[in-house]
Amino acid sequence: MPPFTDKGKAVSFGKPGGKGGDAKPAANSKMTMPTNPTAEFKNSMTLPDGTHVAVTTLDGKKSGFKGKVWVWAPKEYDDPKFAKSGFPVMIALPGGAGYPSNYWMGTDLGLQTSISKWYAEGKSKPFILAMPVLNPGPDDKGVYWDGSDIPGQPKMGTWLTEDVPDLMRENFRTIKSRDGWAFMGSSTGGFAGLKAVLKHPDKFKAVIASGPDIVPDSSLWKGHDKEKAENNPELLAKQLIDKKGPEVYLAFQVGDNENNKKTLPDVQKFVATYGKGPVHTSLRVIPGGQHNAKTYVPNMGEGPIQFISKVMEGPVE
Repeated sequence: MPPFTDKGKAVSFGKPGGKGGDAKPAANSKMTMPTNPTAEFKNSMTLPDGTHVAVTTLDGKKSGFKGKVWVWAPKEYDDPKFAKSGFPVMIALPGGAGYPSNYWMGTDLGLQTSISKWYAEGKSKPFILAMPVLNPGPDDKGVYWDGSDIPGQPKMGTWLTEDVPDLMRENFRTIKSRDGWAFMGSSTGGFAGLKAVLKHPDKFKAVIASGPDIVPDSSLWKGHDKEKAENNPELLAKQLIDKKGPEVYLAFQVGDNENNKKTLPDVQKFVATYGKGPVHTSLRVIPGGQHNAKTYVPNMGEGPIQFISKVMEGPVE
């Protein structure tokens, strides 16, 4: 079995038999066809079911940041019976540096195969995955960017919440409303996804946040207290409660053996304080769970993926 023979080859998504991309949705359709399918996707790896993890370099028009985004679509996306269907998108964010790659794009963690398995088991929507770089450079000496637009720094918040979704809408059949858009992430990526949903509840409905930080803690916020507060999940959740919506769904999971002993109590306090009104929360405490993606992926299937999938749409025509 030669697994790397097609690495680097061009990948085209969603045209079963060369026809699927030509279907025209009804005027009242909940889905949207690719608006500008011109991104060049190169195969990064082929999974056993024949699906591809592909990569492109995105020159973010709104953020001004240029970086790599890996994508994956489940095999259902190429099924002719779904040729007129829009699929939900999950933006998957790594922990740590998140640069120059995104560790969810590798198959060793099994995110892609798990989503296919969970969908077959009736637990999950068949999410398309977008896996962008999280940071604009290595997090040397603990410097990272909080997935935010920190003054004077690359606009990573805009990159994640505007440019990456635009790439997906341009190249995939997606869902018009926020009911088809979610984040997931671990550690720093969990914080960035949590904050993105709370800051932009008009665009995103749900997040799975694993072992996340709860408040911004990048050293780059120094001297920018106002902007830091505008990217604080606690303050954003309070605003959402005060405004009485829109409703968001936050699925947390934390190991009870995390290296940072504050992570679990911080998440528990957040859930107790802000898990009310339009802020719907669930918390899975993972017995023996540590602060790593190998802990988080299998446990997503034990509650978190069901929690968000129940409130999300797709595939829809």
